[in-house]
Amino acid sequence: MGMNIAEKILAAHAGADTVKPQDVVEVTPDTIVLIDVNFQIPSMGWEFLRIADPERVLVVFDHYVPAKDIASASAHRLGREFVRKFGIKRFHDVGLRQGISHQVIGEEGYALPGDILVCVDSHTCSAGAFNAVARGLGTAEVTSATCLGKTWFQCGETVRYELEGRIAEFVAPKDVFLHLANVYGAHTLQNMEFHGPVVEHWEIDERRALATMCAEVGVEFALFPCDRKLEHYLHARGRSGFSPVMPDPDARYAAERRIDVSGIEPMIALPHQVMNNCKPAGELNDVKVDQCFIGACCNGTLEDIRIAAQIVKGRKVADGVRFIVTPASQNVHRQAIEAGYVGTLLEAGAIMTSATCGACGGSALGVLAPGERAISAGPRNFKGRMGSPDAEIFLGSSASVAASALTGRITDPRSV
Repeated sequence: MGMNIAEKILAAHAGADTVKPQDVVEVTPDTIVLIDVNFQIPSMGWEFLRIADPERVLVVFDHYVPAKDIASASAHRLGREFVRKFGIKRFHDVGLRQGISHQVIGEEGYALPGDILVCVDSHTCSAGAFNAVARGLGTAEVTSATCLGKTWFQCGETVRYELEGRIAEFVAPKDVFLHLANVYGAHTLQNMEFHGPVVEHWEIDERRALATMCAEVGVEFALFPCDRKLEHYLHARGRSGFSPVMPDPDARYAAERRIDVSGIEPMIALPHQVMNNCKPAGELNDVKVDQCFIGACCNGTLEDIRIAAQIVKGRKVADGVRFIVTPASQNVHRQAIEAGYVGTLLEAGAIMTSATCGACGGSALGVLAPGERAISAGPRNFKGRMGSPDAEIFLGSSASVAASALTGRITDPRSV
């Protein structure tokens, strides 16, 4: 029996001939990503650590950028001291290179085919779009990996998805994911592997949007193949010498599912979970919203901002609605300004913030009050995620969020 993508990458890093589900392997990650959250725990004693290999460490400030309070400012200061002490070359501080870690990883080509990448953030599976094994770990595990250069994984089973058909206008990878989450529910301790003509058609950021969302169904790894489009993407960023990983023809899978995307509509996840809890946007027209948010690691790309600007151009945000747009990086923000998208959004009444996690995590730049309701293009909607536990969060694509901002209620973007 052959191996799938996850098994092949784990085996290569473990020095094993083969890896199968339930096997536990010790591996050396190629990249360890530390974010500002890591430096908010003074008891970790960062100032005393040794590092196994500074070349493998990447530091990105993203959750609280610019610093929103004394605690986050102190974490940033500690992080900067850490970078200086250990000579970390790949450092994205507040300013020119600022951005959400998962966006930055893609823009800079920090995750390559066949790599293993770890970070404390739960949406680290985002980097699976680059044909890499990537997963969020606990703070202690990330600290251990940083100091010792090793971590471990138990290999899970893999579910293979073949995405076929023709995707409709204003239907995004986010909608495809919400359809899968609604139909198939939890994939706890499993991997998801995506193939097919729809995947081949998507741009890399679109694949990454789907990979990022897979955290919401409990996956270990979300994996995409390496094709010419990904190779070109990485070459454009000066990356070469990587080894694409494809599944063996006789690879083992827990299930193989063919999905015709042709009939998928713009989808909405209802409060307060994603799994088995989604409906078409057109069925929720009577749901009024107070806030509309576009941004986060899954939907803060230039394409997300472009589609939002296209939808609101020449129109105004509904009275009483806050429309917040947060680019996933300074690079995205700059490109959006140059393309005229920012001006269009501001003229419509949207608010453009700095590049950060922002409202998605409920810490700043759009916290919800008790009783408020939001539609968000972020990845997560459990109680209290964006502020008050008495608020409600609906999740949708950036197109659905922009359309809802115009009407003040959840709206199918095809209707506007």
